[in-house]
Amino acid sequence: RCNVSWGSFKLSYYNEYKSYLRMIKRAEQHQLDLGECSSSDFSNFTFIQGADCQLGMVYSCKGTGGYGKGMGYENYDNATWDDELRWCNSFVDMVNEMEPPPKFAVICGDLLDAWPAKCGEVRTRQYEDFVRVMSRIRVPLVCVCGNHDIGNHPTAASVERYRSDFGDDWFSFVVNNVFFIVLNSQYFEFGGRVKDITDAQNKWLASQLDIAQSGKYQHSVIFQHIPYFIKYPDEPKIYYTFGEDIRKEMLERFYNAGITKIFCGHFHRNAGGWYKDKLEIIVTSAIGLQHGKDRNGFRVVSVTKDDIIHEYVTLRNID
Repeated sequence: RCNVSWGSFKLSYYNEYKSYLRMIKRAEQHQLDLGECSSSDFSNFTFIQGADCQLGMVYSCKGTGGYGKGMGYENYDNATWDDELRWCNSFVDMVNEMEPPPKFAVICGDLLDAWPAKCGEVRTRQYEDFVRVMSRIRVPLVCVCGNHDIGNHPTAASVERYRSDFGDDWFSFVVNNVFFIVLNSQYFEFGGRVKDITDAQNKWLASQLDIAQSGKYQHSVIFQHIPYFIKYPDEPKIYYTFGEDIRKEMLERFYNAGITKIFCGHFHRNAGGWYKDKLEIIVTSAIGLQHGKDRNGFRVVSVTKDDIIHEYVTLRNID
């Protein structure tokens, strides 16, 4: 499937777009095929996890240092994102230099900053630039849906636009006998306007957790945008996390299914903690704009037969 508005693309993007079709992977029918990486035999490997490229966020924060309070939403049609492009290019360069190369890279949401319902033309420009930069990556790139990619309150139109641009917004895939589940966490937060889609993801998720619990795979891992907590499972809800009821329900389901790691973004700072003794929440700071003292970066994740170990790496050429 290739549903593209060619009128929105400059002719000079054609070669980049051909590369995009190869390296920025699109799931269909809730399955993602990574080709030769999709092996049923386990061997050690690495992958890259990043989050929140969010092209345009620096502009929307300019002036006050607070998101959504800067000049961006007063004059967002004139937004630029040179900083984010520099950071994204640094991310791609560093991934491309890794030896041996990682099996894949995943970006856990907020690929773009512009809200799909309010900033359509700007979002198109951000999408084109995201494709142009990320098409240079030499490993498969997996995209996860964030709240800015689909809206805080998703609608049928915003879901369709995301899927047209990036493919399915929930799916699973296998690499070296490790099972990966990708979720659209916005449906857990505010799924009321697309109840049929929310229900469909929930039904599908139940079947995927059955697969994880079967013991067929060496590890089972989840990627999503919003974290369930920042440090502790019993902490109060804040903007960046889920409410306590849905948090407790989902964490218990994941724990019982044998999920061992949940990689997230959204917080624009590094954080994370443990649920009981075996389920780790990893909150990764942004490739894009930071909200705290961390520096722009991503995680290098090493997968062995007995464990999954991760290290945060700072980007080059930040300033």
